[in-house]
Amino acid sequence: MKSPLLSLPGAVPAEGADEGVAAHYGDLFREQRTLADGSGFVDLSHRGVVTVTGPDRLSWLHLLLTQHVSDLPPGLATEALILSAHGHIEHALYLVDDGETVWAHVEPGTQDALIAYLESMKFFYQVEVADRTAEFAVVHLPAGSIAEVPEGVAVRETPYGRDLFLPRAELESYAEKAGPPAGILAYEALRVEQHRPRLGFETDHRTIPHELGWIGSAVHLQKGCYRGQETVARVQNLGKPPRRLVFLHLDGSEVHLPTPGTELRLADDEPDGRKIGTITTSVRHHELGPVALALVKRNVPLDARLLAGDTAAAQEVVVEP
Repeated sequence: MKSPLLSLPGAVPAEGADEGVAAHYGDLFREQRTLADGSGFVDLSHRGVVTVTGPDRLSWLHLLLTQHVSDLPPGLATEALILSAHGHIEHALYLVDDGETVWAHVEPGTQDALIAYLESMKFFYQVEVADRTAEFAVVHLPAGSIAEVPEGVAVRETPYGRDLFLPRAELESYAEKAGPPAGILAYEALRVEQHRPRLGFETDHRTIPHELGWIGSAVHLQKGCYRGQETVARVQNLGKPPRRLVFLHLDGSEVHLPTPGTELRLADDEPDGRKIGTITTSVRHHELGPVALALVKRNVPLDARLLAGDTAAAQEVVVEP
Protein backbone atom coordinates (compact mmCIF):
# COMPACT_ATOMS: atom_id res chain seq x y z
CA MET A 1 0.00 0.00 0.00
CA LYS A 2 1.67 3.20 -1.22
CA SER A 3 1.77 6.00 1.35
CA PRO A 4 0.46 9.44 0.37
CA LEU A 5 3.43 10.89 2.27
CA LEU A 6 5.68 9.85 -0.62
CA SER A 7 4.50 13.13 -2.16
CA LEU A 8 6.28 15.15 0.55
CA PRO A 9 9.32 17.18 -0.59
CA GLY A 10 12.49 15.11 -0.91
CA ALA A 11 10.81 11.74 -0.37
CA VAL A 12 12.74 8.82 -1.84
CA PRO A 13 10.76 5.54 -1.92
CA ALA A 14 12.04 2.59 0.08
CA GLU A 15 12.59 -0.77 -1.56
CA GLY A 16 12.24 -4.38 -0.55
CA ALA A 17 10.27 -5.20 2.59
CA ASP A 18 9.63 -1.51 3.30
CA GLU A 19 8.33 -0.62 -0.14
CA GLY A 20 5.44 1.80 0.06
CA VAL A 21 6.91 4.38 2.45
CA ALA A 22 9.86 6.77 2.24
CA ALA A 23 13.41 5.51 2.70
CA HIS A 24 14.42 9.08 3.51
CA TYR A 25 13.49 12.69 2.77
CA GLY A 26 16.87 13.89 1.55
CA ASP A 27 19.09 13.89 4.64
CA LEU A 28 19.50 10.53 6.39
CA PHE A 29 21.69 11.71 9.28
CA ARG A 30 19.60 14.79 9.99
CA GLU A 31 16.52 12.57 10.14
CA GLN A 32 18.26 10.23 12.58
CA ARG A 33 19.29 13.13 14.81
CA THR A 34 15.75 14.49 14.71
CA LEU A 35 14.36 11.18 15.98
CA ALA A 36 17.11 10.80 18.58
CA ASP A 37 16.21 14.26 19.89
CA GLY A 38 12.55 13.26 20.30
CA SER A 39 11.17 15.20 17.37
CA GLY A 40 9.46 14.33 14.11
CA PHE A 41 7.69 11.13 13.13
CA VAL A 42 8.12 8.03 10.98
CA ASP A 43 5.56 6.85 8.46
CA LEU A 44 5.07 3.10 9.05
CA SER A 45 1.81 2.95 7.12
CA HIS A 46 3.04 -0.03 5.09
CA ARG A 47 2.84 -2.29 8.14
CA GLY A 48 -0.09 -4.62 8.60
CA VAL A 49 -2.75 -3.77 11.20
CA VAL A 50 -4.78 -6.56 12.79
CA THR A 51 -7.46 -6.25 15.46
CA VAL A 52 -9.08 -8.81 17.76
CA THR A 53 -12.37 -8.02 19.46
CA GLY A 54 -14.82 -9.97 21.59
CA PRO A 55 -15.07 -10.86 25.29
CA ASP A 56 -12.63 -13.78 24.98
CA ARG A 57 -9.94 -11.88 23.04
CA LEU A 58 -7.26 -11.81 25.75
CA SER A 59 -7.80 -15.29 27.16
CA TRP A 60 -7.86 -16.68 23.60
CA LEU A 61 -4.71 -14.88 22.49
CA HIS A 62 -3.02 -16.05 25.69
CA LEU A 63 -3.33 -19.62 24.42
CA LEU A 64 -1.69 -18.81 21.08
CA LEU A 65 1.01 -16.25 21.81
CA THR A 66 4.34 -16.53 23.58
CA GLN A 67 3.46 -13.55 25.79
CA HIS A 68 1.32 -13.50 28.95
CA VAL A 69 -1.71 -11.45 27.87
CA SER A 70 -4.68 -12.95 29.72
CA ASP A 71 -4.62 -10.06 32.21
CA LEU A 72 -3.10 -7.40 29.96
CA PRO A 73 -4.17 -4.00 31.33
CA PRO A 74 -5.67 -1.52 28.87
CA GLY A 75 -3.00 0.76 27.39
CA LEU A 76 -0.01 -1.42 28.31
CA ALA A 77 2.09 -2.16 25.22
CA THR A 78 3.67 -5.55 24.74
CA GLU A 79 5.04 -7.73 21.97
CA ALA A 80 4.55 -11.40 21.28
CA LEU A 81 5.51 -14.17 18.87
CA ILE A 82 3.75 -17.07 17.24
CA LEU A 83 5.96 -20.12 16.90
CA SER A 84 5.83 -23.25 14.80
CA ALA A 85 5.40 -26.63 16.45
CA HIS A 86 9.20 -26.90 16.45
CA GLY A 87 9.64 -23.53 18.19
CA HIS A 88 10.70 -21.51 15.14
CA ILE A 89 9.48 -17.92 14.88
CA GLU A 90 6.63 -17.44 12.40
CA HIS A 91 5.06 -14.10 13.41
CA ALA A 92 5.91 -11.09 15.57
CA LEU A 93 3.08 -8.92 16.90
CA TYR A 94 3.40 -5.49 18.50
CA LEU A 95 0.16 -5.03 20.39
CA VAL A 96 -1.90 -3.09 22.86
CA ASP A 97 -5.43 -3.53 24.25
CA ASP A 98 -7.61 -0.45 24.56
CA GLY A 99 -10.18 -2.10 26.82
CA GLU A 100 -12.37 -3.31 23.96
CA THR A 101 -9.99 -4.17 21.12
CA VAL A 102 -6.52 -5.65 20.80
CA TRP A 103 -4.57 -3.67 18.21
CA ALA A 104 -1.47 -5.21 16.65
CA HIS A 105 0.89 -4.13 13.91
CA VAL A 106 2.96 -6.68 12.06
CA GLU A 107 5.51 -6.89 9.28
CA PRO A 108 4.30 -5.70 5.87
CA GLY A 109 2.54 -8.45 3.97
CA THR A 110 2.39 -10.93 6.86
CA GLN A 111 -1.12 -10.06 8.04
CA ASP A 112 -2.89 -12.44 5.66
CA ALA A 113 -0.99 -15.53 6.89
CA LEU A 114 -1.37 -14.39 10.50
CA ILE A 115 -5.13 -13.91 10.16
CA ALA A 116 -5.50 -17.27 8.44
CA TYR A 117 -3.80 -18.96 11.38
CA LEU A 118 -5.83 -17.04 13.96
CA GLU A 119 -9.08 -17.84 12.17
CA SER A 120 -8.19 -21.55 12.18
CA MET A 121 -7.83 -21.44 15.97
CA LYS A 122 -11.09 -19.66 16.90
CA PHE A 123 -13.13 -22.79 17.71
CA PHE A 124 -15.87 -21.84 20.17
CA TYR A 125 -14.23 -18.64 21.49
CA GLN A 126 -16.10 -15.34 21.23
CA VAL A 127 -13.57 -13.41 19.16
CA GLU A 128 -13.47 -11.60 15.85
CA VAL A 129 -10.24 -11.11 13.91
CA ALA A 130 -9.98 -8.38 11.27
CA ASP A 131 -7.45 -6.97 8.83
CA ARG A 132 -7.60 -3.19 9.38
CA THR A 133 -4.59 -2.28 7.22
CA ALA A 134 -6.73 -0.47 4.65
CA GLU A 135 -8.32 1.66 7.36
CA PHE A 136 -5.46 2.40 9.77
CA ALA A 137 -1.87 3.52 9.34
CA VAL A 138 0.91 3.07 11.89
CA VAL A 139 2.81 6.26 12.74
CA HIS A 140 5.83 6.23 15.07
CA LEU A 141 6.64 9.12 17.41
CA PRO A 142 10.12 8.86 18.97
CA ALA A 143 10.77 8.73 22.71
CA GLY A 144 10.49 12.21 24.19
CA SER A 145 8.12 13.47 21.52
CA ILE A 146 5.57 16.04 22.61
CA ALA A 147 3.54 15.72 19.41
CA GLU A 148 -0.20 15.65 19.99
CA VAL A 149 -1.99 12.31 19.77
CA PRO A 150 -5.51 12.64 18.33
CA GLU A 151 -8.31 11.71 20.69
CA GLY A 152 -9.55 8.15 20.39
CA VAL A 153 -6.43 6.82 18.64
CA ALA A 154 -4.99 3.57 20.00
CA VAL A 155 -1.39 4.05 21.15
CA ARG A 156 1.46 1.69 22.03
CA GLU A 157 3.73 3.47 24.52
CA THR A 158 7.20 1.86 24.64
CA PRO A 159 10.68 2.91 25.83
CA TYR A 160 11.51 3.65 22.18
CA GLY A 161 8.52 5.85 21.46
CA ARG A 162 4.83 5.67 20.66
CA ASP A 163 3.15 3.75 17.85
CA LEU A 164 -0.14 5.31 16.77
CA PHE A 165 -2.90 3.41 14.98
CA LEU A 166 -4.08 6.43 13.04
CA PRO A 167 -7.09 6.43 10.70
CA ARG A 168 -5.49 6.26 7.26
CA ALA A 169 -7.67 9.10 6.00
CA GLU A 170 -6.03 11.39 8.59
CA LEU A 171 -2.42 10.50 7.76
CA GLU A 172 -1.67 13.51 5.55
CA SER A 173 -3.28 16.05 7.85
CA TYR A 174 -1.52 14.58 10.88
CA ALA A 175 1.85 14.73 9.09
CA GLU A 176 1.42 18.46 8.58
CA LYS A 177 1.49 19.10 12.33
CA ALA A 178 3.60 16.21 13.69
CA GLY A 179 6.96 17.75 12.89
CA PRO A 180 9.56 16.90 10.26
CA PRO A 181 9.23 13.44 8.69
CA ALA A 182 11.99 10.85 9.04
CA GLY A 183 12.33 7.93 6.66
CA ILE A 184 12.45 4.23 7.39
CA LEU A 185 16.26 4.22 7.06
CA ALA A 186 16.56 6.57 10.03
CA TYR A 187 14.13 4.42 12.01
CA GLU A 188 16.14 1.30 11.11
CA ALA A 189 19.42 2.91 12.15
CA LEU A 190 18.04 3.58 15.62
CA ARG A 191 16.56 0.06 15.77
CA VAL A 192 19.98 -1.43 15.09
CA GLU A 193 21.57 0.86 17.71
CA GLN A 194 18.97 -0.39 20.21
CA HIS A 195 19.74 -4.05 19.33
CA ARG A 196 16.09 -4.75 18.47
CA PRO A 197 15.53 -7.72 16.14
CA ARG A 198 13.03 -7.63 13.31
CA LEU A 199 11.08 -10.50 11.80
CA GLY A 200 12.33 -11.34 8.32
CA PHE A 201 15.57 -9.44 8.91
CA GLU A 202 17.13 -11.11 11.94
CA THR A 203 15.04 -14.27 11.46
CA ASP A 204 15.05 -17.14 9.01
CA HIS A 205 13.06 -20.38 8.84
CA ARG A 206 14.94 -21.90 11.79
CA THR A 207 15.29 -18.97 14.21
CA ILE A 208 14.23 -19.57 17.82
CA PRO A 209 13.52 -16.75 20.31
CA HIS A 210 16.60 -17.35 22.49
CA GLU A 211 18.91 -16.50 19.60
CA LEU A 212 17.60 -12.94 19.33
CA GLY A 213 17.13 -12.02 22.97
CA TRP A 214 13.34 -12.13 22.68
CA ILE A 215 13.02 -14.04 25.96
CA GLY A 216 11.28 -11.74 28.42
CA SER A 217 10.31 -8.97 26.03
CA ALA A 218 8.24 -11.21 23.73
CA VAL A 219 8.35 -14.64 25.39
CA HIS A 220 7.01 -15.17 28.91
CA LEU A 221 8.59 -18.18 30.61
CA GLN A 222 5.94 -18.66 33.32
CA LYS A 223 2.75 -18.82 31.26
CA GLY A 224 0.77 -21.85 30.15
CA CYS A 225 1.11 -23.97 27.05
CA TYR A 226 1.36 -22.62 23.51
CA ARG A 227 2.61 -24.04 20.24
CA GLY A 228 6.42 -24.35 20.29
CA GLN A 229 6.67 -24.05 24.08
CA GLU A 230 8.54 -27.36 24.37
CA THR A 231 11.48 -25.99 22.39
CA VAL A 232 11.54 -22.76 24.41
CA ALA A 233 11.52 -24.68 27.71
CA ARG A 234 14.13 -27.19 26.58
CA VAL A 235 16.60 -24.52 25.47
CA GLN A 236 15.94 -22.43 28.58
CA ASN A 237 16.42 -25.31 31.01
CA LEU A 238 18.83 -27.69 29.34
CA GLY A 239 20.98 -25.92 26.81
CA LYS A 240 21.95 -22.91 24.74
CA PRO A 241 20.73 -21.72 21.34
CA PRO A 242 22.96 -22.59 18.38
CA ARG A 243 23.32 -18.94 17.34
CA ARG A 244 23.32 -15.56 19.04
CA LEU A 245 22.56 -12.01 17.97
CA VAL A 246 25.51 -9.59 18.00
CA PHE A 247 25.99 -5.89 17.32
CA LEU A 248 28.86 -5.14 14.96
CA HIS A 249 31.02 -2.05 14.58
CA LEU A 250 32.16 -2.05 10.95
CA ASP A 251 35.29 -0.59 9.41
CA GLY A 252 34.35 3.00 8.57
CA SER A 253 36.89 3.33 5.77
CA GLU A 254 34.85 1.07 3.49
CA VAL A 255 32.65 2.86 0.95
CA HIS A 256 29.97 0.18 0.81
CA LEU A 257 28.13 -1.49 3.65
CA PRO A 258 28.08 -5.30 3.71
CA THR A 259 24.58 -6.24 2.64
CA PRO A 260 22.24 -8.55 4.57
CA GLY A 261 23.25 -12.11 3.88
CA THR A 262 26.98 -11.29 3.77
CA GLU A 263 28.92 -14.13 5.37
CA LEU A 264 30.99 -13.54 8.49
CA ARG A 265 34.34 -15.29 8.97
CA LEU A 266 37.15 -15.14 11.49
CA ALA A 267 39.76 -12.61 10.37
CA ASP A 268 42.59 -14.94 11.43
CA ASP A 269 41.39 -17.73 9.15
CA GLU A 270 42.24 -18.15 5.51
CA PRO A 271 40.14 -16.13 3.04
CA ASP A 272 38.04 -19.20 2.37
CA GLY A 273 37.74 -20.09 6.07
CA ARG A 274 34.55 -21.44 7.52
CA LYS A 275 31.43 -19.29 7.79
CA ILE A 276 30.64 -18.38 11.42
CA GLY A 277 27.70 -16.03 10.90
CA THR A 278 25.68 -13.73 8.66
CA ILE A 279 24.92 -10.01 8.51
CA THR A 280 21.19 -9.48 9.02
CA THR A 281 20.85 -5.66 8.96
CA SER A 282 23.50 -3.03 8.19
CA VAL A 283 23.10 0.74 8.53
CA ARG A 284 25.02 4.01 8.71
CA HIS A 285 24.43 5.61 12.10
CA HIS A 286 24.76 9.35 12.65
CA GLU A 287 27.11 8.89 15.63
CA LEU A 288 28.39 5.30 15.53
CA GLY A 289 29.18 5.16 11.82
CA PRO A 290 28.61 1.90 9.95
CA VAL A 291 27.09 -0.73 12.25
CA ALA A 292 25.12 -3.94 11.84
CA LEU A 293 23.23 -6.72 13.52
CA ALA A 294 24.32 -10.27 12.78
CA LEU A 295 23.74 -13.85 13.83
CA VAL A 296 26.89 -15.80 14.72
CA LYS A 297 27.55 -19.27 16.02
CA ARG A 298 27.22 -19.35 19.80
CA ASN A 299 30.82 -20.42 20.44
CA VAL A 300 32.48 -17.60 18.46
CA PRO A 301 34.95 -15.96 20.94
CA LEU A 302 33.80 -12.54 22.13
CA ASP A 303 37.16 -10.97 21.27
CA ALA A 304 37.42 -12.58 17.84
CA ARG A 305 38.26 -10.29 14.92
CA LEU A 306 35.66 -10.79 12.22
CA LEU A 307 35.34 -10.11 8.52
CA ALA A 308 32.01 -9.34 6.88
CA GLY A 309 33.01 -10.08 3.32
CA ASP A 310 36.10 -7.87 3.11
CA THR A 311 34.99 -5.47 5.86
CA ALA A 312 36.55 -5.72 9.33
CA ALA A 313 34.03 -6.01 12.16
CA ALA A 314 34.19 -6.01 15.95
CA GLN A 315 31.36 -7.57 17.89
CA GLU A 316 29.42 -6.30 20.89
CA VAL A 317 27.40 -8.81 22.90
CA VAL A 318 23.61 -8.71 22.60
CA VAL A 319 22.80 -12.33 23.52
CA GLU A 320 25.20 -13.95 25.97
CA PRO A 321 27.00 -17.06 24.61
